[in-house]
Amino acid sequence: MKARLLQAGLMLVAMLVAAPALAQITVLDQAQDAPASEAAPPPPPCGTQPLSIARMGWPSAELLAEIHARILVRAYGCDVQVAPGDLGATASSMGSTGQPAVAPEMWATRVADVWNAGTEAQMLRPAAPTYVETQFEGWFMPDYVALAHPELVAAAGLAVALPTLNAGAPVRFISCPPDWACALINRNLVRALGLSGMVDMVEPATRFEMDTLIAEAVSRSEPILFYYWQPNAVLSQFNFVPLDMGAYDEEAAKCLARVACPTPVPSAFPSETVVVALAEWVFTDVPEIAGYFQRSSLALAEMNDLLAALNEPGATVEGIADRFVAERQDIWQGWVGTPAQ
Repeated sequence: MKARLLQAGLMLVAMLVAAPALAQITVLDQAQDAPASEAAPPPPPCGTQPLSIARMGWPSAELLAEIHARILVRAYGCDVQVAPGDLGATASSMGSTGQPAVAPEMWATRVADVWNAGTEAQMLRPAAPTYVETQFEGWFMPDYVALAHPELVAAAGLAVALPTLNAGAPVRFISCPPDWACALINRNLVRALGLSGMVDMVEPATRFEMDTLIAEAVSRSEPILFYYWQPNAVLSQFNFVPLDMGAYDEEAAKCLARVACPTPVPSAFPSETVVVALAEWVFTDVPEIAGYFQRSSLALAEMNDLLAALNEPGATVEGIADRFVAERQDIWQGWVGTPAQ
């Protein structure tokens, strides 16, 4: 009897000791029999929060905001919000809160203190130049003058070419209003290039008068020269050609901007820092979208054309943006980098 009880006890102990191992084998068998779980889907390229784009209050910035918003929706499926913006306020908000996420036309040198504070705090940084070119001011001539005088490509050649443009008479140079800084620079540049007596300098009272004088001269096919800046619809509407202003010389440019510049030396107008600004989190959290904006520089001539189209009767910013996305995939496909969805 004692022997049978002992044998039963030993069997019970063996079963208890073996139970964890048997349970483990069962679990392993079940795991092997279960179907493999599906891989987690990749995160959306735009992240999980809406992407906000600042629409600044001037036409070129408005167009860029709406164009980028449409492309991001079409190519990446982003949830995009376009919000009103102001140069200083937008730079300050991006530098402190990271919102909005994008400012497509940030004139950084005009809000240098705010911009520098935001970049030093590593809250925002440039993705790319907004425009391919970096010089936005210069001298221009109508296309009919350029066609008649193919040798005239640079401001440095005006001293030789001007006597042939208007039968020896002075050529009108339409500058900017006299209280603008460009008026002083243009006066000194005329001296620096040896053009005194060869041009009739006209300084209109207002921007409206400036545009009117240019349009009237073109309607008469008058050989004129004028100062202007980009991006601007006027340059596209009348097919103007820029003159090569030469290299930029910082010291020469400083003298050209002074009333008392005893010996002016030619220099191009200074370049400006105009960038697509992104909040820092766009680079770290949604790098594919950051990559898009790093490829999104636009030629000034293209923006001039868009601004000219915006001046057409009944045109709207939204309508011109729709047209650009529909018709100019040859441009924006390079920004996307892969076939659009």
